[in-house]
Formats: sequence, structure tokens, C-alpha cells
Amino acid sequence: MATKGHNEVKESLREMTRIFRPKDPKKFVKEYVRKYHIMGGYEEELTLVVEHELGRLNSSVS
Repeated sequence: MATKGHNEVKESLREMTRIFRPKDPKKFVKEYVRKYHIMGGYEEELTLVVEHELGRLNSSVS
């Protein structure tokens, strides 16, 4: 995955996380990867992005 495309995927996933606030980050990433045809091997990294974003959202709400 090219750097530019990779950053676009991460930013898109962050925005989707802000909108949907998933309960299960792994399942959310798995569905995202399948729906948007992201190359395999990035699920773990993208799951970390979702978990980090959810942590930011939860800390800003408190």
C-alpha cells in the first residue's frame, strides 16, 4: 500500500470510527477491509488506529 493511500485509509478509518463508535474494533476493521477492498495484512495496524481513536473519543467525553 502506498504511503499516500495508506494515510488516506487511516484518516478515513478514523473518521468512520468517530461517526460509528464501534463496540468491537476488530470486527469493525474486518468489515471495513472487506467492504473497501483493502489489501490483507493491515488489519492489526488498522485495529490499533481504531482503538486509539476510540480512546481519544472516550477521554474527550469524560
